[in-house]
Amino acid sequence: MKNRRAAMAVLSSVTLAGLALAACGSDDAADASGDGGVTVAASFYPLAFVTERVAGEHATVENLTQAGGEPHDLELTARQVGEISDADLVVYLAGFQPSVDEAVEQNAEERAIDVAGLVELLDNPEDEHGDEHAEDEHAEDEHAEDEHAEEEGHEGHDHGDLAGDPHIWLDPTNLEPIADAVADRLAETDPDNADDYRANADALKTELETLDQELETGLAQCTQRVFVVAHEAFGYLAHRYDLEQVGISGIDPEAEPSPERLAEVHDVVRAEGVTTIFYERLVSPDVAETLADDLGVEAAVLDPIEGLTDDTADQDYFTLMRANLEALRTANDC
Repeated sequence: MKNRRAAMAVLSSVTLAGLALAACGSDDAADASGDGGVTVAASFYPLAFVTERVAGEHATVENLTQAGGEPHDLELTARQVGEISDADLVVYLAGFQPSVDEAVEQNAEERAIDVAGLVELLDNPEDEHGDEHAEDEHAEDEHAEDEHAEEEGHEGHDHGDLAGDPHIWLDPTNLEPIADAVADRLAETDPDNADDYRANADALKTELETLDQELETGLAQCTQRVFVVAHEAFGYLAHRYDLEQVGISGIDPEAEPSPERLAEVHDVVRAEGVTTIFYERLVSPDVAETLADDLGVEAAVLDPIEGLTDDTADQDYFTLMRANLEALRTANDC
């Protein structure tokens, strides 16, 4: 298995290098740059959202993760590698999407912002409660390694290389330094519009501060402080607003929980009086809905905002975060 993974890694690197060379001179890549204005490649929705708000009308922003796609699983096309190679700026989260990491390293390292270096990362929740259930999940991985280890194990996604929890955007205050960094880099690239970039960043930060205040006020008086989620994407939200998340699965949204973990969550729901088990839009809700049905509690959406879907195409980060606030207030007796 290790030999197969190593071979796949080598093949991936070779393929990306070849794609980059092919794409750099392609007509498609040239078309993506439009009329010669500033172009930015953002690796997935929250980063694209911040970048678009800061860029305003002065730059074209390409979200590398298509609507409805799971950003953890992104595999770049030749065109997208070309967009990274040709972009004036790339905004990404190193360790979260391995194909983006490789393309940046090979084609755009000097023109990229790694947002992981701009905020204080929380520990990976799998490390925090490894004694509780990570060993069970690791045992499952070994048992099923030859068939589908990458689907069932928390080691299946290569974003384990990130030294912490990657879901930084679910604390809105973490987006503020990202907005500043994007504004500064765009100002360097396009000094004629530097004042607009910085004004846009300031306006966005004001909105983020307002959202933060709404969340703090709205969640302060919740009698229930525990919430149960399909996968542990909400550590930053829980940490910021003094809540406790309990995940059916850990960081990997596609990991299948062990029977032991399901029993643990069952006990938490009963002991804490949890009324709702939350699932998300980009991953199958089957496990969460089945557990909720077995326990006689509600199942509802709590969106990790990793990307938009057909159902949320007319919404944005702010409306989705406020919808999450209302979902938590309803579930946690606030």
